[in-house]
Amino acid sequence: MYNFTFHVPTTIHFGKGQISHLTELADYGSRALLCYGGGSIKRNGIYDQALSILKDAGVQVFELSGVEPNPRIQTVRRGVELCHQNDIQMVLAIGGGSTIDCAKVVAAGAKYDGDAWDLVIKPELIKDALPIFSVLTLSATGSEMDAFAVISDMTKNEKWGTAGECLKPTMSVLDPTYTFSVPARQTAAGTADMMSHTFENYFSMDDGAYVQKRMAEALLKTMIHYGPIALAHPDDYDARANLMWAASHAINGMVGDGCSPAWCVHPMEHELSAFYDITHGEGLAILTPAWMEHVLSADTVALFAAYGRNVWGLTGTEDEAVAREAIVRTREFFTQTMHMPATLREVGITDEKNFEVMAKKAADGCKGSFVPLSKDDIVEIYRAAL
Repeated sequence: MYNFTFHVPTTIHFGKGQISHLTELADYGSRALLCYGGGSIKRNGIYDQALSILKDAGVQVFELSGVEPNPRIQTVRRGVELCHQNDIQMVLAIGGGSTIDCAKVVAAGAKYDGDAWDLVIKPELIKDALPIFSVLTLSATGSEMDAFAVISDMTKNEKWGTAGECLKPTMSVLDPTYTFSVPARQTAAGTADMMSHTFENYFSMDDGAYVQKRMAEALLKTMIHYGPIALAHPDDYDARANLMWAASHAINGMVGDGCSPAWCVHPMEHELSAFYDITHGEGLAILTPAWMEHVLSADTVALFAAYGRNVWGLTGTEDEAVAREAIVRTREFFTQTMHMPATLREVGITDEKNFEVMAKKAADGCKGSFVPLSKDDIVEIYRAAL
């Protein structure tokens, strides 16, 4: 296990009715920018509830609406401009990971003299940000408790992750009841996303990180257990609560610090989203089994076998057979249990015309990953997923 610093400054208010803690924003000023997406928070009542609480607390609210599922840099720029025009003192995101990601870069952009895109492609430029708050409505990305944000510029077919210590939210409200109305497709995609975060941390060659791997396995078992329950019973509180808390821990550093290599499936999927604007979780569900099959080898078989035994409960004694069965179970979980697309063709990607350029860009993000992949390796994985 290598050296690390674990620091999660985010205060979490978890459970029913915890949105009342939005009164605490008044401790940080009197002018907040509210970021949200397509309007679902107005239909389900969260918007009115939040505005009422903030009004009573003496916080004036300005709005950045229409944040996209793959948040655009153009929307971030619009938010930064609103901050400058209205002397904004804090940023509040109500929504899923995309809305929180957008809010994070808006908050950093408001403290930066240049263009916000600089902060996406050069994370080292992120030095400061307005205080960031969130009310989570979709369990998936873990952005409510981490330092990361992903922003797209679709005019360039580019989607990049950025990060900064100051991008960790000051406070996040996690009320599982707010996810009851999440459609089945997004529930499934969110489950795939949090599982992928866990896989990216779990699959490493570091034998010394025993505790992180056992924690990761517990998270994966939780996701595999409760994902189908949330699909079948959307208002099952325990299912939604356990998925919500698992998603936060999948990426807040608990299972990655001290062992995690560079991620690889995410950079590959970011290229799919950048070129085709597909749902992130669906892209991950399609690519993950193909990636697993590609990197399975004599060097990696022991860890895949451990995954099969400790997560899926497989009992075989032959590592390779257990490893291959674990990959089959993973694919079947995504496609048969969670009813997600199995191939790229099912999400509208029917040819290979962009694979070479996508793979070249993704290979840069995969440097130092569990199994280093070349451009040609990534093209093969894309082809296997067609």
